[in-house]
Amino acid sequence: MPAKKPAKPLSEEQDRERRLAWFREARYGMFIHWGLYSQLGRHEWVMNRERIPLAEYEKLADTWKPGPWPARKWAKLAKQAGQRYMVMTTKHHEGFCLFDSELTDYNAARRGPGRDLVAEYVEACRAEGLRVGFYYSLMDWHHPDGALCAKNDKSRRRFVDYIHGQIRELLTNYGKIDIMWYDVSWPLDAAGWESEKMNKMVLELQPDIIINNRNQLPGDFGTPEEHIVAEQRMWEACMTFNGSWGYGPIEPEYRSARQVLGMLRQVAAGGGNLLLNCGPAPDGTIPPPQPKILKQVGEWLGKYGESIYTATDPMEQEWTFLGAFTRKGNTLYYHVNRWPGTDFSIGGLHCTIESARIMGGKKLKVKQEKDRVLLQGVPAEAPDPLVTVIELKFSGEPKQTLGAGCVILPKDPWGKTTA
Repeated sequence: MPAKKPAKPLSEEQDRERRLAWFREARYGMFIHWGLYSQLGRHEWVMNRERIPLAEYEKLADTWKPGPWPARKWAKLAKQAGQRYMVMTTKHHEGFCLFDSELTDYNAARRGPGRDLVAEYVEACRAEGLRVGFYYSLMDWHHPDGALCAKNDKSRRRFVDYIHGQIRELLTNYGKIDIMWYDVSWPLDAAGWESEKMNKMVLELQPDIIINNRNQLPGDFGTPEEHIVAEQRMWEACMTFNGSWGYGPIEPEYRSARQVLGMLRQVAAGGGNLLLNCGPAPDGTIPPPQPKILKQVGEWLGKYGESIYTATDPMEQEWTFLGAFTRKGNTLYYHVNRWPGTDFSIGGLHCTIESARIMGGKKLKVKQEKDRVLLQGVPAEAPDPLVTVIELKFSGEPKQTLGAGCVILPKDPWGKTTA
């Protein structure tokens, strides 16, 4: 038999799409911010915001004593929540490494914890079938060249070699890694960081990995932070649970399960992902009520996940008081966040609605006039107390346009047109 011709090499864009394929379907992940700052409980920027001297802050490296294997509980919780991947801070801006690094003794294996916390995290993710992501801050408040590197080339050389060396350690010592999540590129630009070289090394070590956009290169996906704005390419909104990435027990205001589901609907409609953060306490426990909220969301996704995970087809839509849409093929999913308890209508839809039913439940009668769809036979009580999804089968190209003007009515008794 003739030998098979070698496969044609993939273009850069084709290879990016290959590596992103699982990420596009994942939709929802857990972000973990955990470090020395967790002991203080005043945000992960506490060293900077409170101007704590390095000599004082360094002592936290010896007082940190995490509990046994907290990452196992995180991964189990992520699985229950319907999350499909995790990203953990391997080194935050404070410079303390949660992994055993040959380049510094300022790490979890050689100081207070006395063990490699990244290794525990990787093992826990794999045990639950979750994809593994590494967060790594390029900025470093502990390294002596962390700020000087912008003013002195010898300093820059030492610091960039250190950063590249640690990234190499992370992507060499823990098996297959799925996400490289850089953060804060201060004080250098892409040339100063040698970001092209950095990304090339990452892909050589991990050919299937995806890389974010925070080393001042576009990377494979965008990372809007604390807001959800769709991008033309693949993107992932990273959001806090309570306004703090690190452990913040002082008067926290947590997002509700309904708010989390609203974010999931919004990212799905825009073809993106949600990376929702948890900031564990120093011992590694995730504070209440986060576990309860995450499990509520997971139970909901177990019933209605089809309206989130794969319902990412584009659709022009406007806001309505009751809810909003996701779309998959010829099905619209109307996520009703405020249940009216009576028949109601959806305005501005420019397609033909052929049938309607409560997802997983009863059929509803449909009356359609121009751009108004009236749903009849609506139960008085919300079928789901969090978010009820109404499944609408349609033909034509769906589009919702409303604008701010009033409906044009027939002439009034005085012979004038009312608008």
